[in-house]
Amino acid sequence: VQLVESGGGLVQPGGSLRLSCAASGFTFDSYWISWVRQAPGKGLEWASTVTFRGEETSYADSVKGRFTISRDNSKNTVDLQMNDLKPEDTAVYYCARVRYYGVDHWGKGSLVTVSS
Repeated sequence: VQLVESGGGLVQPGGSLRLSCAASGFTFDSYWISWVRQAPGKGLEWASTVTFRGEETSYADSVKGRFTISRDNSKNTVDLQMNDLKPEDTAVYYCARVRYYGVDHWGKGSLVTVSS
């Protein structure tokens, strides 16, 4: 199982970034996928989840209305479009494979820094 994030970087407040997670080594459309973030010096914070075929999505209140999760099962990818970014969105963003009991595989993460 591999989950590889890309697309992080430095952006000014109010700007946008698009993260992508490329999955391999498993039957991609059999799993929900989440994005989980960790701000410097803080614990893990769930951000968003997409179901098997993208028919349902969910978001943390802190990102709702600004972030959009989507998946392309033909390419085995999950994207997180992040708009109106705030300094408090600065974090390492992890792509995670979800089972009924929780996350069973993590990517290595992609750093997003929101700063002027």
